[in-house]
Amino acid sequence: MIARIDCRFHSQILDLDVSMKVILPEHTTVPQKGFPTLYLLHGLSDDDSKWLRNTSLERYVEGRELAIVMPAANRSFYTNMEHGPDYFSYISEEVPKVARSFFPLSQEREDQYVAGLSMGGYGAFKVALTYPERFSAAASLSGSLDIISRIDSFPKDFAYIFGNRPIQGTKDDLYSLIDQLTEEGVSLPKLYQACGTEDHNYQANREFYQYGKQSGLNIVFEEGTGGHEWEYWDQQIKQVLEFL
Repeated sequence: MIARIDCRFHSQILDLDVSMKVILPEHTTVPQKGFPTLYLLHGLSDDDSKWLRNTSLERYVEGRELAIVMPAANRSFYTNMEHGPDYFSYISEEVPKVARSFFPLSQEREDQYVAGLSMGGYGAFKVALTYPERFSAAASLSGSLDIISRIDSFPKDFAYIFGNRPIQGTKDDLYSLIDQLTEEGVSLPKLYQACGTEDHNYQANREFYQYGKQSGLNIVFEEGTGGHEWEYWDQQIKQVLEFL
């Protein structure tokens, strides 16, 4: 059995009333260190309810001692915006802190995971690669992993998010994060990628995987028939749970 909680609170970082959905195991003994936790991020046009409305996530997580925290981040690309709030700080710092204050969640690295789809896939990898000391695994489904290649697709959003500041070679560039971490010899989380062969992000995902392997990352890439669609993500989230 699981419990589903609609959580609303005031974000100090965003100075905004926000919401997140939370799944917790029900009728089970809470581990002494708290439940392992998956922070599950939504896509560009979604909100914190989309994973629950469009997949069978609740059924898939049944019987697992796993908490799932699903915060809302609007169309932020999980980034501290040039002309808007600091959504990266909110997702990576405030959400875990608030969630642990409300619920019995583990703080151990081995029990912390982050995953997402499309925009959320980019956000998940960015969080995990920025804070590898906090996360043991991350997963991206159809992720926008080459963020620079997406600029022309969302010109208005990117104007608010990044303004005129450079992306390549910065903390918003996943390739740059990989280069920095491998150079420093930091212990990195294991990474899982999945993307359908009919998805517009397919080629970018293949290239990212190849770069990750060449850089020595512990990374898995699953590909198969599917587009940028919930039918594909519904199947893949089961694989993510197994991977974790």
